[in-house]
Formats: sequence, C-alpha cells, structure tokens
Amino acid sequence: PASQVAQAPCGDLCLPREPVKLGSISALAPLWGPSRLGIGEKPGQASPRPFLPLSARGGRTAMTPKPTGPPDGGWGWVVAAAAFAVNGLSYGLLRSLGLVLPDLAEHFDRSAQDTAWVSALALAVQQAASPVGSALSTRWGARPVVMVGGVLTSLGFVFSAFARSQLHLYLGLGVLAGSGWALVFAPALGTLSRYFSRRRVLAVGLALTGNGASSLLLAPTLQLLLDTFGWRGALLLLGAITLHLTPCGALLRPLALPGDTPSPPRGLLAALGLGLFKRRAFLVFALGTALVGGGYFVPYVHLAPHALDRGLGGYGAALVVAVAAVGDAGARLVCGWLADQGWAPLPRLLMVFAALTGLGLLAVGLMPVEGSEEGWGGALLAAAGAYGLSAGSYAPLVFGVLPGLVGIGGVVQATGLVMMLMSLGGLLGPPLSGFLRDETGDFTASFLVCGSFILLGSFIYMALPRALPSCQPASPPATPLPESRELLPVPQVALLPSGGPHSTLDTTC
Repeated sequence: PASQVAQAPCGDLCLPREPVKLGSISALAPLWGPSRLGIGEKPGQASPRPFLPLSARGGRTAMTPKPTGPPDGGWGWVVAAAAFAVNGLSYGLLRSLGLVLPDLAEHFDRSAQDTAWVSALALAVQQAASPVGSALSTRWGARPVVMVGGVLTSLGFVFSAFARSQLHLYLGLGVLAGSGWALVFAPALGTLSRYFSRRRVLAVGLALTGNGASSLLLAPTLQLLLDTFGWRGALLLLGAITLHLTPCGALLRPLALPGDTPSPPRGLLAALGLGLFKRRAFLVFALGTALVGGGYFVPYVHLAPHALDRGLGGYGAALVVAVAAVGDAGARLVCGWLADQGWAPLPRLLMVFAALTGLGLLAVGLMPVEGSEEGWGGALLAAAGAYGLSAGSYAPLVFGVLPGLVGIGGVVQATGLVMMLMSLGGLLGPPLSGFLRDETGDFTASFLVCGSFILLGSFIYMALPRALPSCQPASPPATPLPESRELLPVPQVALLPSGGPHSTLDTTC
C-alpha cells in the first residue's frame, strides 16, 4: 500500500498518525529526526539504522498491544470444545468402563476386587501423573503434550485388546492408557481457565459436560459392542475412538497473559508447583478434595455392577448409568452459569454441593432391591439421577475456585495437583468398594462408606475463606479481581448507628 496509519502508540517503533508514503525515507524525518535516518550524513560516517516494525516492512498494521487479560471468548470457545471432547474421552470413558468388568472377571476367573483394580489403576495413574502433564505443559506448551497423550491412550486400549492375563490389563489400561490420560486432562482444562475470567466457571462447566455426554452415548454403545464383538473387539474399537484426543490437542492455541513468567520454572519442585501447598487456603482445599476423591469415583466403576446386583439386565444397568450422566451433564452447565452470577461465594457452593454429592451416594446404596431383567428399577434410577445432579454441580466448582486460591498464573499447575490429590482417593475407593462387595455380597456397604468419605471432605471445606457466612470487624474495602473475586474482601455494608444520621462501616457479613 502507498500509506499506512498507526493504530497504537508504541514509542520509536510506531508509525506516525498521518499517512506516510513508505517509499520516501525523508517522510519519516519528523518522527525520528534526520540524525536517526542518516539524512545529511557525511560520506563514510556510520549511523545506527533503526529497526522498522513489521508494519512498515510488510505493509501490515503496527504492532498490536499485548492482551491485558483473558479474552473471555473468541478462540476460547474452540478451546472449550476441545476440552469438552478431552473430558468425554477420558472421564466419560472411564465411567462407562465398568460395563466391561464383569466380562473380564468371567474370562480371567477373577473376583470383583481384582477386576476393579483395572479401572482404579487407570484412574489413579491418570490423576497421580497429572502434575507431570502440567509440568510438561508449562515447559513445552499444552498442544504437543495433549497430542502425545492421545497416542498413548489409544495404544493402551489396543494393547489391552490382546491381553492374555490380568497383568496385561493392568499394564495396558492401567499404566499406558492412564499415562496418556494424565497428559491430556490437566493441560486442556488449565489452558481453558486462562482464556476466561467473568465466564470461567461456565466455560469449565461446559467442558466438563463432556463427561456426562460421553457416558450417555458410550454406555449403551459399549454394551452393544460387548454383545456384538466381545470385550476384545470392544477395547480395540475404543482404541480407535480415543485416538481423537490428538486433534483435540492441536486446537489448544497458546495464550500469553500479563503476569506470566518470562521463562519456564526451573527445578522439579517449581515445575510441579509443590510450593502451592505453603498457602493455607490451598492446603485446606487439597485435604478436602482428597477425601472427596475417596468416594467420588466409585460410581464410575461400580454403578453399573450395582444395578446388575439389584436384578436389572445389561441394558437396564446401562440406563442407570445414562440417567446419572444426563443429570451430571445438565447440572454442570446450570451450576457453571449460576456460579458466574456471583450470588454466592464459590467456596460456599463447593462445600454445599460436595455434601449433596455424599448424600446422593448414600441414597444410591440404600435403595431397596427391586427390579428384574425386564424392569427398569425406578427407585435406583431416581437415586442415580439425584447423585448425577449433585456430582455434576460439584465438578466445575472444584476447578473454578482454583484461580482465586493460587492466581491465574498457577492455575495449570494447581489443576495437575488437584488431579493428583483426587487420585489418592481414587486409588482407594474402587478397590475398597470391591472388597466390601466380596465380603457382604452386594454394594450397599460400599456406597455407604464411600459416601461418608465425601461428607467428611465437605466438612473440611468449611475452613475455606468465605465458605461459611460470618460477621467480622471491618477492613479497608477492596475491589475484587476478575480471576479471584470470590476470595477477596467484599465492599462493606454501610450501617446506620442509632446515635446519629451518619453511616459508619461497622462489619462485613
């Protein structure tokens, strides 16, 4: 083009606001001066040549300023769609994998406790190794890490399809597929949190609905695959499906934000983010989340076998899983939207819905034995739906509260640490549930014990800032930041004293 107009003041590298012919170097003299451009230099005299910006050299606009915060939309919705698929192909698939366990127990002549270790090991490896995925993402970026994780997950299912012993399943589904899942979930969800501020919980809730949507589709589909191709063919086809994690990783475009460290953290402890445990609020959150994890994932593994024990057929058990998945998915969206309205602090919502999740798990275990292979077990369906609603409301709050605890710069590392903490309970819960089933003959005691773990975790959450309503002495008002508004002091309420018309800032409730 023959002229160019600057769009933003950027010092010596910015073009003038008046149209300038780029072909004439003397036209830039009013901006930089003759001495800066070499005009009027004597022969042989050296003068430093300024570096022309890309706009001046290529005819494009001047340099755009660095983003001042999360875009709260735009490409962030594409990242949300990618995180939706990642969640569906990880946790959604894990939730439906319980339908395969009875076939595995029958084929290898093992107990329910032994086969439960397959899903439990996959879940534990996926979550325990999540800080490694976060550290690699911090160093190399989320995009290549998630793509490699998708390949590893697919290889784990393909390897398990040719298993000749229970050990092969432990290595294939437990270690290999679990390691692949560890590389995809935390980087995807951490990247999504960086793209949003005001609508962060809604975006996270939208991504986490992939869990319920995938369970809704995969539960009946997996049962059909088992009836048609057997468990080996079903695992082989699941390997092809999980390979779609790789293109999902390609959509995770990096985003630079103010406050990011100029260089990746050095040292293992810094890369893993273990220094976050020095913060009291995060330490309380970590303890409560670990206890919740002890019971939260039991329905992922044993809800379908529990329905089978109640007398339902294979498709009736799949319907129970699907109903829980629908409630889970719907609640994640609704709760995400409600949490972003700011009507209640996020720690308080986290505590309430954790308690409701524990009560829902107790209800699933206490449902009376009714139903047949031709029936649908209405009471168990209702309890599973109630559990799905409460568990779905809890899920986006776990990750939505993190920026307020650790800041936006540490959210990726904190996400990995949360997954690791939940793995401690995830490794304990399903095998304990299987052990109790072998000892008692059904899953009633399993769901009661694991529901108690979740209730205990909700009590720990009471120690989080603003988890409980309180009145405290006044402090100087502060303006909440978008990414941590739920944990900062709120503007104080003006109270009219009885002794005069002037208002005083007395307490904050």
